[in-house]
Amino acid sequence: MASTQIEAQPAARRSARRGEVLLKVDSLCKHFPIRRGVLSRVVGWVRSVDGVSFEVYRGETLGLVGESGCGKTTLARAILRLTEITSGEVTFDGISVFKQNANDMRKLRKRMQIVFQDPYGSLNPRLTVGSMIAEAIKIHKLAAGEAVRERVVELLDRVGIPAEYMNRYPHEFSGGQRQRIGIARALAVNPELIIADEPVSALDVSIQAQIINLLKDLQEALDLTYLFIAHDLGVVEYISDRVAVMYLGRIVEIAPATKLYRDPKHPYTQALLSAVPSLEPGVKRQRILLSGDVPSPADVPRGCAFHPRCPHAMSICREQTPPDKEIEPGHRTACWLYEK
Repeated sequence: MASTQIEAQPAARRSARRGEVLLKVDSLCKHFPIRRGVLSRVVGWVRSVDGVSFEVYRGETLGLVGESGCGKTTLARAILRLTEITSGEVTFDGISVFKQNANDMRKLRKRMQIVFQDPYGSLNPRLTVGSMIAEAIKIHKLAAGEAVRERVVELLDRVGIPAEYMNRYPHEFSGGQRQRIGIARALAVNPELIIADEPVSALDVSIQAQIINLLKDLQEALDLTYLFIAHDLGVVEYISDRVAVMYLGRIVEIAPATKLYRDPKHPYTQALLSAVPSLEPGVKRQRILLSGDVPSPADVPRGCAFHPRCPHAMSICREQTPPDKEIEPGHRTACWLYEK
């Protein structure tokens, strides 16, 4: 009973503040140095995240999509301060993440959790499932004694893992079960924000649906906020309230999910969605084929990073970076096509 109260009270308070800005990312950059030679001199930079700005509202799911290598995972790790940033700012519920000392950061981490892509690599093979989940509860002093075990049992039951499995090790579970355990571990500290970094990409299609539905159920029950990272546009459409499209370290378009899928504005978003098969009988999308390969983040093109592959590229696209502009209420894009 005690563990249920621990969980329910924060959720009730969060529900009353639904719609407020919970996470704000402002001009975030993460550049990795390229070193060569005997003295390891810096000869260049990999611009993995290059000036990203967006907001996540309390209680919503913001989907983040883009091709592999565009910087989605680096962005997720930077937001949680799992990697230091080059410049920019991350604010969580009005608190500057990168200005916290070690003690304050530990308190803040309790409110922000991550579910990793690899459901096996993210679990300690030497610990039982129960021990892993209990560890977070003990570190943050959320319960003690028998209450810890009761909390572990409750969390396993919530994600669909029988309580009698709590003494088993990660290798004794399937991929879908491991991901459920990873979700239970994230929930152990009563977080407000969960960053799901491609949580279903390593799973079978049938298992993917189960995990996505579990995440939706948990969000409704616990009033969670998600930043959901994926490259599967169908999955993102199903779970997201809004969607941000990332290309070569930058956000090129962000809009409500229904609006973005119905009327994408940026040429890159249009090309991505043209590759998704239509579910309507007799309706066939016209495929937009992009020329060339994705440029290296170590050699980002001048101007608009997408211009070498864009079928609508103009001279200004090759010279100047387009500003992020709101072209419709709630719909923003960075493209010179929409500049008067």
